[in-house]
Amino acid sequence: MSRDPDRHTQAAAVAAVTDLKPRGGLGPGDKAFPLPGCVPARRMATPVVTKTAWKLQEIVAHASNVSSLVLGKASGRLLATGGDDCRVNLWSINKPNCIMSLTGHTSPVESVRLNTPEELIVAGSQSGSIRVWDLEAAKILRTLMGHKANICSLDFHPYGEFVASGSQDTNIKLWDIRRKGCVFRYRGHSQAVRCLRFSPDGKWLASAADDHTVKLWDLTAGKMMSEFPGHTGPVNVVEFHPNEYLLASGSSDRTIRFWDLEKFQVVSCIEGEPGPVRSVLFNPDGCCLYSGCQDSLRVYGWEPERCFDVVLVNWGKVADLAICNDQLIGVAFSQSNVSSYVVDLTRVTRTGMVAQDPVQDSRPLAQQPPHPSAPLRRIYERPSTACNKPQRVKQNSESERRSPSSEDDRDERESQAEIQNAEDYNEIFQPKNSISRTPPRRSEPFPAPPEDDVATAKEAAEPSPAMDAQFPVPNLEVLARPPVVTSTPAPKAEPTIIPAARNEPIGLKASDFLPAVKIPQQAELVDEDAMSQIRKGHDTMCVVLTSRHKNLDTVRAVWTTGDIKTSVDSAVAINDLSVVVDLLNIVNQKASLWKLDLCTTVLPQIEKLLQSKYESYVQTGCTSLKLILQRFLPLITDILAAPPSVGVDISREERLHKCRLCYKQLKSISGFVKSKSGLSGRHGSAFRELHLLMASLD
Repeated sequence: MSRDPDRHTQAAAVAAVTDLKPRGGLGPGDKAFPLPGCVPARRMATPVVTKTAWKLQEIVAHASNVSSLVLGKASGRLLATGGDDCRVNLWSINKPNCIMSLTGHTSPVESVRLNTPEELIVAGSQSGSIRVWDLEAAKILRTLMGHKANICSLDFHPYGEFVASGSQDTNIKLWDIRRKGCVFRYRGHSQAVRCLRFSPDGKWLASAADDHTVKLWDLTAGKMMSEFPGHTGPVNVVEFHPNEYLLASGSSDRTIRFWDLEKFQVVSCIEGEPGPVRSVLFNPDGCCLYSGCQDSLRVYGWEPERCFDVVLVNWGKVADLAICNDQLIGVAFSQSNVSSYVVDLTRVTRTGMVAQDPVQDSRPLAQQPPHPSAPLRRIYERPSTACNKPQRVKQNSESERRSPSSEDDRDERESQAEIQNAEDYNEIFQPKNSISRTPPRRSEPFPAPPEDDVATAKEAAEPSPAMDAQFPVPNLEVLARPPVVTSTPAPKAEPTIIPAARNEPIGLKASDFLPAVKIPQQAELVDEDAMSQIRKGHDTMCVVLTSRHKNLDTVRAVWTTGDIKTSVDSAVAINDLSVVVDLLNIVNQKASLWKLDLCTTVLPQIEKLLQSKYESYVQTGCTSLKLILQRFLPLITDILAAPPSVGVDISREERLHKCRLCYKQLKSISGFVKSKSGLSGRHGSAFRELHLLMASLD
């Protein structure tokens, strides 16, 4: 970049004049400026600063907990949610009312997916059933039966009338919607299949599972093409590059890996995500990858791996992403609520190529040259017509190729599409000008809310050091934002200073939280008096919290020594399950802390947690038990099945004793897990998954 100050001054002046005057020249009554530097103050336009990210809306989507949701990728305006109330509800983004409610499932809906034209929706339930609805006809199209456990993932074929489903029973099935049957079953994963994606050309299917692997399947040959190991945790999401032979995968091990689909090897690995990776999305032109992290959006490149930008978005655990009108839409759910957020991508750095002169090089990202070090890959060849039906390599079982039964017909009659909002439904699914020869009008981008004040505007324009400290990106090169040419600065006005005349939050009255007592009007209420007034009537809870804080201090003192086993022993000795839960929530975040001798101490506590009446205790117990089963059950069974050793091996005898103890404890827990696997809701899903993992104990 040139360092000539005169050049930049001149460019800034030209930009200021260009912004103020229309292309047609001077208007009536306007005066020509004799010099660029003599712009009158009254003609200076105040720059409008908009937010980079903001919350759009929050709705109550279901009568019970929301279990799944998905955005329509074509429009970015259609949202489908599945809930524990066994319904699938459709919403228009930024509108408060439900458009349509689909009924028919008899168990909670675990997975939903919209096809590319957003005309069909498929939903899978905890019972393993799959239903496909035609949104334009407002009726059920197909009921697909065959999986033996929860439907964890679904995807529509981009061209043919096929649906792929992944289940907790570890199977992947390809369904023909027209003939209402299973085309093929793909076997290879050893745990639940969490995500499925068809390639843009419709020839491949990528799958991600809890067994830490990503697999690529050839639909025509009906077999696995390649397996991509490398992740050290469950893989939650996979996404194909829109153009090149490249695949991205995100895992609970807090990494994103990029895979070359020609050489079938890893291209790069991005580490240091703030939490488990649940949602990723390529930019439509393929220049970057967006990762929906905990409370932030990160923009990545992969050759080499680097972070272009980090945008703070308070969306919690974002569940799905879509792009429309240069805006990224993110949706998240918590209990029965669904929240939507918007990120203005025009204010986000999406490439490492910084133009030498923003005035001269104003090409869009899609037309800018690629990174010089990026190799050329094959491009997907998309068929011009609908693809042919995949070949059936082997005959399916009788149960999979049977004709539609009367039970399925009964299910279809019982399924309904209740149109909640007729106007929105007709606008989206039955437009009046459906045969119009003119291109459809693009939906308008969501307007950004006004800035709160000047300070907020400045924070939105400049990255905060506190944000960088909160979201560090280790081992990655964070690229600076490209320089922006601004107009000639106006004289700085003195900022308005509002003195802090009160020592309490704005809009909060301490008297609202205090008992009605007679206090002299002139007397001031000090902090100690206020706290004593607030604590009145809550003595029992204060004693509980004080005791818990004391116990946690005891465990933390042992934790600082680095001995995890002794820390857990001390927590168990306190005989307070709340302390055990707090400690397990920390240990569960890092699987490498777990050892076999730790399992012998924790398993009896897990049995107590699973039987607890508190939901958070049960959830923590399920998470810890799942981690133990995944890491140590194969080791325990192998050691117990091994022949006895010759001679005396003290370390082996100790390990054998620990395995026997763990096996006995797991057998004791398995009966309770089996009895709870029939529950509905999230706990039922967790217990069914544990029951499958413990099948080898029988």
